[in-house]
Amino acid sequence: MSIAIVTGSAGLIGSEASRHFATQGLKVIGIDNDMRAEFFGPEASTAWQRSQLEKELGDNYEHLSADIRDDEVIDNLFKKYSSDIKLIVHTAAQPSHDWAARDPKKDFTVNANGTLNLLQACRESSPKACFIFTSTNKVYGDTPNRLPLEEKELRWEIDPSHEYNNGIKEDMSIDSCMHSLFGASKVAADILVQEYGKYFDMNTAAFRGGCLTGPNHSGTQLHGFLAYLMKCTMTGRPYTVFGYKGKQVRDNIHSYDLIQAFDHFYRNPRKGEVYNIGGSRFSHCSMMEAIQMCEEITGNKLEYTYADDNRMGDHIWYVSDVSKFQNHYPDWKLTKDVKTILSEIHGHNVERWEDEVVKS
Repeated sequence: MSIAIVTGSAGLIGSEASRHFATQGLKVIGIDNDMRAEFFGPEASTAWQRSQLEKELGDNYEHLSADIRDDEVIDNLFKKYSSDIKLIVHTAAQPSHDWAARDPKKDFTVNANGTLNLLQACRESSPKACFIFTSTNKVYGDTPNRLPLEEKELRWEIDPSHEYNNGIKEDMSIDSCMHSLFGASKVAADILVQEYGKYFDMNTAAFRGGCLTGPNHSGTQLHGFLAYLMKCTMTGRPYTVFGYKGKQVRDNIHSYDLIQAFDHFYRNPRKGEVYNIGGSRFSHCSMMEAIQMCEEITGNKLEYTYADDNRMGDHIWYVSDVSKFQNHYPDWKLTKDVKTILSEIHGHNVERWEDEVVKS
């Protein structure tokens, strides 16, 4: 019996990974204690997704409501299944800049210590397994804000002659910048994943994601840009745009496309790799452009206010250059752009969010 361990299994990427690898013949053990509800409140709870996974996947899915910081639980799990564990997809995290500043110790222990626990358990009990970590573009801190940017009508854009015109590459420095405390804890985890691969000869990769999104995202104000924006547009809930005139640009990758990338790496793994992964130039937008698309799809006008102060360490323009991963895995392709993603989020959540519509 081949086992895949998926942390954060009821979250956006974890649930997509659980479904995918269960259909590929692996038994999935999902680790998720719904800490997202603790971070962001009841509306961000992933309990609904856990129920769907258990219903859909049946015996191919086993849920463990555990904390990845619990050494004993994690060690015992890996010892129990040992060499049967073929894959670890580690998505569990504290994912918010703002929240990390409120409780730096919890942020760091979840993101860094939790990752270390998993890596060491894997090394001791399942050293041949493939370890995939969802890192973040925030490891680059605010360095991207030093790029030569030009203000356009609805967006900021990079100087077309710059070497990063097609997106930011893995060679961007992570030093001498402000990361946010969240970014710092993810840097620690990211480096650990690389180090275990190179030092202990393990199959590991850190995927530095841009905006990861899709219809299963439990979006909230502090995390889940497109999902929360669509939710506000659909329900009439007020939205706040933070800084940069609402022209800040992000690339957005659908959870399906990300998991396909994970699958390619799993089938032909490498040691201590790092990849920038996102929607690239294929799927990117500014905040103002995303608002226009949400309004077009829903037929509603978004009620939003603008706050001059941007979030600390937030990017003005970030588009991923995914060419390194595509060179290593040329059969992988992006399939879903921003308009498609927003349409899916809308279609999948019409009924789920109908009780939250603000009455005029």
